[in-house]
Amino acid sequence: MTLLDLPLARLDGTPGTLGDLTRGKPALLVNVASKCGLTPQYTGLEELASELGDRFTVVGLPCNQFGGQEPGTSEEIAEFCSATYGVSFPMSEKIDVNGDGRHALYAELITTPDESGSAGDVSWNFEKFLIAADGSVVARFGPRVEPLDERVVSAIHAQLG
Repeated sequence: MTLLDLPLARLDGTPGTLGDLTRGKPALLVNVASKCGLTPQYTGLEELASELGDRFTVVGLPCNQFGGQEPGTSEEIAEFCSATYGVSFPMSEKIDVNGDGRHALYAELITTPDESGSAGDVSWNFEKFLIAADGSVVARFGPRVEPLDERVVSAIHAQLG
């Protein structure tokens, strides 16, 4: 069983797996929030998804664990993302990334160290995990690392070959 096999419903509640959302492509998994100072990162995430969409995807994973910054319903989240940022990439149901209710996906993701060598709990909204097409985790980037930062873009292109 890989990360791709883990159950993960879409934002609209449709059951599925992470693999259904990534569609056999490398992906950037990002815990997102609509009312965070980092929310404008949706622009860079959408740019990556648009430019590389045939070979790569972004998966937004709404989470309300940091300052209550994703309080909306699934419908409200979808409307905000579409109307404000033109988000076209797949979004999951709202999940927990830390604590006792942590989604199984994040139980695996957090074992990956970031650029400073630190593994463990997600520190804030918009932490990014790059996974290969086979579901293996290849990189972790902190919340303040912008989606179009050269480190992120280079890591993505390394997966694209």
